[in-house]
Amino acid sequence: MLRATDSSLLSLARSGDGPPVTIPRDPAREAARRELSKRLYHENDPSLLQRALNTFWDWIGDLFDTASTATPGGTLGVLVVIAALVAAVGALWWRLGTPRRQPASTATLFDDRPRSAPEHRAAAEAHAAQGHWNQAVQERVRAIVRSLEERALLDTRPGRTADEAAAEAGRTLPTHTDRLRAAAREFDDVTYGGRRATEQAYHRIAELDRDLQGTKPRLTASSTPTTAPTTRRGAAE
Repeated sequence: MLRATDSSLLSLARSGDGPPVTIPRDPAREAARRELSKRLYHENDPSLLQRALNTFWDWIGDLFDTASTATPGGTLGVLVVIAALVAAVGALWWRLGTPRRQPASTATLFDDRPRSAPEHRAAAEAHAAQGHWNQAVQERVRAIVRSLEERALLDTRPGRTADEAAAEAGRTLPTHTDRLRAAAREFDDVTYGGRRATEQAYHRIAELDRDLQGTKPRLTASSTPTTAPTTRRGAAE
């Protein structure tokens, strides 16, 4: 309700007993503002979220209208362009795969619980039986590296990464270099890159593990022991 002074001004304005009264503009504006600010006038107003959505969709509509007038074929032309863009994005996504983070190259392969190669293999098979392919891949790669250490094809070195193990083993087992590097990348992807392993990836690594168990290393010139000629001096020399 208006204040008493405002009401008296309005009553004087309606009264025919005296000359008409002109209400000053500023008091009238203030009185109207106070009246319209009351809650009963805003009970059905849209919420802040609804107003934001309305503004957004109005912007989309204006943008669409502008594009339809500038594109040959009008609205149909815009729809064709949008469909082409969606198809291009889908093709790139299918070709390149899900974006992934770069794996941490300094993370170590083993934890603080030393286990043998058979123990890592048993853990890998247990995870695979439950469909836990990330853990299965991790344990199978650890089994490969631990087996190479137990066969003295790799030196037992704490803090080794999967990439380092693959590079070192590739020098002794050159025919398996590519598969060793692929297994190391798979380990890094699921452990540090946020990717999910697949059943096919696990079976590839398990097959590599089995192949390596029956593979003999290639001895290089540096690793082949040599016997230097020796001469014995006679007592009467």
